[in-house]
Parts: sequence; C-alpha cells; structure tokens
Amino acid sequence: MKQLTVFTPTYNRAYCLGNCYESLKRQTSKKFVWLIIDDGSTDHTKELVNSWIAENIIPISYHWQENQGMHGAHNTAYELIITELNVCIDSDDYMPDDAIEKIITFWNQYGNDRVGGIIGLDSYTDGRVIGSRMPDQLKSSTLFNLYNLHGVTGDKKLVYRSELTRNYPYPLFRNEKYVGLAYKYYMLDEQYEMLLMNEVLCCVEYLPDGSTKNMLNQYRRNPQGFAFYRKELMKLSFVGLLFKFKQSVHYVSSSLMAKNRSFLKESPCKIVTITAIPLGIMLYCFVKSKTRSIKIEG
Repeated sequence: MKQLTVFTPTYNRAYCLGNCYESLKRQTSKKFVWLIIDDGSTDHTKELVNSWIAENIIPISYHWQENQGMHGAHNTAYELIITELNVCIDSDDYMPDDAIEKIITFWNQYGNDRVGGIIGLDSYTDGRVIGSRMPDQLKSSTLFNLYNLHGVTGDKKLVYRSELTRNYPYPLFRNEKYVGLAYKYYMLDEQYEMLLMNEVLCCVEYLPDGSTKNMLNQYRRNPQGFAFYRKELMKLSFVGLLFKFKQSVHYVSSSLMAKNRSFLKESPCKIVTITAIPLGIMLYCFVKSKTRSIKIEG
C-alpha cells in the first residue's frame, strides 16, 4: 500500500512536465503514487503521460477534466486520493531525489492524528532555499503563525493528511478560474498545527505563464473568487483587527470588480469593511488601470 500521493495539476504544460516525471523516477523511496490532474489541456499532455504509464517505472494515475482552474484541479485531486498523505508538486516543479523518503521517514517517526501534516522547504533550482528556513527550536506551528508570528518568509511545501484535505472544498464561480489555495490551509489551521521539517522537498521554477507572475491579471479576471477568499479570511478566529482590515480592503476592491452591490451586507466584519471602503476603491482603480487590456467574460 502506497503511503503518499504526489499530485500535479497541469494545463498545457507538456513542455515542462517531464522534469517532474524524471525526478519521481529517481526517488529513493517508491512508496508513492503520482496523480496527474489534467485541467483541460489541449496540447499533447495526454499522449505524453500515456507513454510514461506504458513505461511502468512508477505508478501513475491520470485524470482529465474540463478546465476549472488550479483550485478546481485541487478539488478533484482530493476526491481521488486514497493514500494517508498527499503533497502537491506543480507541473513546472520537481522533487529532490530523496524527498519522498524524507517525508515518509519523518512522518512515520513523528506523525499522529493530532497534527495536520508537515511543512517543508521549497528551493530554487540552484538549491537556494526560498525565503527563510524555519526556526530549528520550533517543532510545530500553524501555517498562519509560521509567517505572522515566527517571521518565516517564502513559499513552503505542505504535506497534508488526506482525510483533512477533503474538507473545505474550493467553490467554483461561473467564468472564473481562481480561488486562493490558502483558504483550505487556513481553515485547517483552526484545528491543527503542522510538524516542521527543515528539508527541501520541492525545487521551484517560476515560469512566465505561472499564476504567481500573473496575479494582477488573476485579480481582475476572478473577482468573485478573490472576494470569497478575503471574506473567509476575515472569519478566522486567530487573526487580529489589522489583518481583518487588510482583507477588507481587498474584499471591497474585488466586490466592486464583481459588481456586487451587497458586499457590505455579506461582509462578516461590517464595521471594519466600512472603514476599508476608501482604500478598497483606490485598490480597485489601481488594478483596473494596470489591467486595461484584459478581456473579461460574462
């Protein structure tokens, strides 16, 4: 029985997906399955993956679906995963040769049902850790506290217990393709801390067509998804007033983008949202001015 699912959402990434495949072939532990969620690719991704399945070197499960965006691909992955643990490795990323062995060894030694999973490190392809390492004396933390209380910076790699990631599915909005993935992670923060593992589990390359480098365009194209995300973050029990105010500014901006006149009524923090309206309007105007060329479906 495999213990870990490595899942990879992909959309027209046949040109780079092979790097991930080659890294999984080199893994020193074979206690994993690779689940590929093809989010509506129109390139030769399917043919490429079928050729890898025919090689029969590592177990690969392939699922094609109509394009829903990254969060929709995550929803599908969590529905299909049957292993105890899962980790997302994006289509333009890859794993160090011993990453899976380190995950499984660490979990078998320290894991339990009182924690949500493991937080590990991401690195650039040249080996430099992205952002900062985690405090060596700190054994566990929520994701939120790791960044906001302990001062850790940079993307980190999350390994979750699969029974938990099936909770809090991402909503799908008509004509939109984006909801912040951290929504699920912060919801799980309400209940569980994560074990901290100062080991590189993923090597990251930020490609020009990646969502990270196109965030303003995402903001303009997916206002309902962004408004939902900010609204949910305002509800978190462990955040302070300043954090809620920042979310309210973005909530106002995205609600204006979505032409939602009921945003104040729907806000979980109405007074905070009222005070955020002026800055929200300014942010709305800024995003609109920077994304004038974007064609919005509707």
